[in-house]
Amino acid sequence: MPEEILSHVYRIEIPLPNNPLKALNSYLIEGQERFLLVDTGMNREECIHAMEAALEDLGVDLRKTDLFITHLHADHSGLVGHLATDLSNVYIGEREAAIMNYEMSSEERWENYGTIYRSHGFPEDELEKAMANHPGRRYRATRFVDYHTLKDGDILDFGFYSFRCIETPGHSPGHMCLYEPDKKILISGDHILSKITPNITSWPEMDNSLKEYLGSLDKVEGLDVTLVLPGHRNIFDNHKERISELYKHHQTRLSEVLAGLQGGEKTAFQIAPHISWDIDYSSWELFPPSQKWFAVGETIAHIRYLESTEEVRRQTRNGTIVYSLT
Repeated sequence: MPEEILSHVYRIEIPLPNNPLKALNSYLIEGQERFLLVDTGMNREECIHAMEAALEDLGVDLRKTDLFITHLHADHSGLVGHLATDLSNVYIGEREAAIMNYEMSSEERWENYGTIYRSHGFPEDELEKAMANHPGRRYRATRFVDYHTLKDGDILDFGFYSFRCIETPGHSPGHMCLYEPDKKILISGDHILSKITPNITSWPEMDNSLKEYLGSLDKVEGLDVTLVLPGHRNIFDNHKERISELYKHHQTRLSEVLAGLQGGEKTAFQIAPHISWDIDYSSWELFPPSQKWFAVGETIAHIRYLESTEEVRRQTRNGTIVYSLT
C-alpha cells in the first residue's frame, strides 16, 4: 500500500524478486495539476502489478503524470516505457539518457562489457552466466523514450515542492538527486542509502568512478537536509553521519585491495576474494556469477582509484590486466 510520508508525497514500495535489494522506493509527488513519479521498478510483471495497484489506490491518471528517473539502472528505470504516456514529460540527467537509449538500440555495450571483464580475469563460463542473468539486461526499458534531459541546478516545480537537480555521478555516470531547500528534503536515489552501501563499479564513461562518487558525497554533505528519501530501504534523517560512514567504508575497501596485492600481482578477479563483501556466502567460490560480476566491477573501481594515487600499477600480459603494488 502507498504510504503518505509528507504532505502530498507518497512512497510506493515496488518488490524486486530474487534481488538482494528486496524492493525499490518509488515516490509520488502530488501537484496541483500534475503528478511527478520518481523512479519506476524493473520491467517485469511483479513490478508492473505493484506499481499499477498503487497508482490506482492513489487515483493517479498517467496522462497527468510526469516521471523523474534518478539514474539508468533497471530497478529505477525499467518501467519508464510502460508508464510514460504521450502527455508525459520524462526527466533524466543528460549522461543517463544517452546511455539508456543506446542500450535499447544495440547489444554492443554488453559485448564491450564482456571484453572488459574477460581482460580482468573473469572466467568465461561464469561470465556468460553473469551476463545472461544480469538484471540490467533482462529487465531494462524496451521502448524508446524522448527524454527531457536535466543539468545540475535545474528546477522542477510540483505543487508545494520546488526541487533542485543535484548531479551526483559515481554510482552511475549521471546519477541525479532532487533537493528541496525550503522543506530540507533530499530524494537521493542510490547516491546515499541508509543501511546498505551503493555499488560503485567501473563504467566505460567514467575514468575514476570512485573519485567522482566521493566528490559527489562532498557535494551533498554541505546541503541542509532533515529527511532523506532513498531508493531502497529506510527513510532517514542523519545524512552527514551516513556520509561519514560511507567514506570510512570505501577507505576500508581500498585498504583491502592493497592487502590483497601484498602477495604479488593479481587480476581484479583474483583481488576480489580479499575484500569483505556483505553477502551471505561463506566463500568466494560459492558466490553466484551475478554477484561475482558486481564484486569484480567494484574491485576494478577501487583499483582505478589506487592507480590514480600511484599506489597500484597495471600491466597487460597476453590480453589480461594484472595489478601490483608500486
